[in-house]
Amino acid sequence: MSASNINHDANDLDRIHSAVKREKVDMPAGSEAAPMWAIFVAMVVSVFAGSHLGVFSKVFSIESKPAFAPIPDPRPSGGDTAGNLDPFALAMKKGAAGYAVCGGCHQGSGMGVPGQFPPLAGSEYVTGGTERLIRIVLSGVTGPITVKGTGFNTPGGMPPQGMAMGDQDIANVLTYIRNSFGNEGPMVTKEMVAKVRGSTSGHAAQWTAAELEEFAKKNVPGDIPAGPGATGAPAAK
Repeated sequence: MSASNINHDANDLDRIHSAVKREKVDMPAGSEAAPMWAIFVAMVVSVFAGSHLGVFSKVFSIESKPAFAPIPDPRPSGGDTAGNLDPFALAMKKGAAGYAVCGGCHQGSGMGVPGQFPPLAGSEYVTGGTERLIRIVLSGVTGPITVKGTGFNTPGGMPPQGMAMGDQDIANVLTYIRNSFGNEGPMVTKEMVAKVRGSTSGHAAQWTAAELEEFAKKNVPGDIPAGPGATGAPAAK
């Protein structure tokens, strides 16, 4: 064999080997990938079997093993609800919340601010006639005023609350301040507030202490629910 034939055969072998290297490696028998139809059949069988197992077995029952257990409410029960409170106790409870409107000036203690805002504790305006007190809350009061022997003349006075608060809200707050801070007095009802609102509907300005003097001891007539709010305070007698 000539040298040229030998080189030609070598070149042919190199081309064959290069082609073989580009081919995939032969897989051992039994390791071939499963055909798509076999995978599809297996999935159908799995779904069918799982559905029957869930129906006929209690192992996967959501009734025996709920996925989410109820979470208990951590808030306290709160004791008596509004339905269990007598009218006076209910008015005191709601009035305490409504007093937030007044507390900014008269303070949470009801002692007011010396030289600026008069006290509610021991005030003759609070424990005196209910008509004067209701008139003050509905229309406000301005000018010099004397409370417990001390004079006050707050710029702008006390603003009216009649537009911002309803009759029941005013009644609750007045009942609260008349029976807090050491005060004692019969409760004020929404019917009483409604009467004064109606009789003073034409009065747009704030009252002065002089204008209110005639109502200092006048109580608005009206029924008071039996109980502490009517009989428990000395003023009710």
